[in-house]
Amino acid sequence: MPITVPAYGKEAAGRLASMADVTADDGALRRFLHGLPGVDAVGLEARAATLGTRSIKTTAKAYAIDLALSMIDLTTLEGADTPGKVRALCAKGIHPDPTDRTSPTVAAICVYPDMVATAKEALGDSGIHVASVATAFPAGRAALPVKLADTRDAVAAGADEIDMVIDRGAFLSGRYMDVFEEIKAVKEACARTDGSAAHLKVIFETGELQTYDNVRRVSWLAMLAGADFIKTSTGKVAVNATPPVTLLMLEAVRDFHATTGVQVGVKPAGGIRTTKDAIKYLVMVNETLGEPWLTPDWFRFGASSLLNDLLMQRQKLSTGRYSGPDYVTVD
Repeated sequence: MPITVPAYGKEAAGRLASMADVTADDGALRRFLHGLPGVDAVGLEARAATLGTRSIKTTAKAYAIDLALSMIDLTTLEGADTPGKVRALCAKGIHPDPTDRTSPTVAAICVYPDMVATAKEALGDSGIHVASVATAFPAGRAALPVKLADTRDAVAAGADEIDMVIDRGAFLSGRYMDVFEEIKAVKEACARTDGSAAHLKVIFETGELQTYDNVRRVSWLAMLAGADFIKTSTGKVAVNATPPVTLLMLEAVRDFHATTGVQVGVKPAGGIRTTKDAIKYLVMVNETLGEPWLTPDWFRFGASSLLNDLLMQRQKLSTGRYSGPDYVTVD
């Protein structure tokens, strides 16, 4: 089924509008962000570690594996990408395990803007979304008009989702309003002529943000600017998604929803390679946000290497035998 993020209800839109004074000017935004509670690093890391010890067995594990499969953004973001590679990735997204057609499809195929049309054609009516990175991914070092043109090109080619990167230099320099306005502008560039819009995922590159307090601040900043999803990383740096950082972002989404009524998704990306890791993240989502977020509409994995391990574990549960990596296709 196609993945859809519902539009804000009237009550949620009203509550979000009531926070307009927070983003009225640079001073107000700075006061708000620096007025957020400081992060207890020891407590955060301890809770993430505790949640990671939960044991999931038998039928619950089978359910978790299929759920994780359905949440993957299967990705190729290399300079050597070709139309043939993208089409092969789309085929794998539609039928992750060609020997078992009961396997769920992935949530999306993520590519560079010039490959969006190829992916869109290859996916057809499968219901799988096409996601495109944009805004001078992965560094984000480009002028705003270039970033907006990048976004509009991807949307015009058929992208259902846009994964943008923030200007980390601006954020770390304290130029919060610059980052806020850029996210708003990209959000507007996601609009289509028919009145619909591509969903916007905002990538923080948390491994470059230095502190947990900065992760909390940038999460609120992006959500106030209209992000549909907040995403940890590009997968192109040394430190990508970690359980403590993802937990902190989940808590920010929880608090934002409690304040505004607006539901925002979360996407950890990079470094999530095993079924065991994926289940730990699903436990965090369930314990922090609850069942409404346990769908591809509101939680994704940016972890293509995870797919094969999930398939091998799925085969083991169904056959009682561990097939090994030779029994799954290599991306």
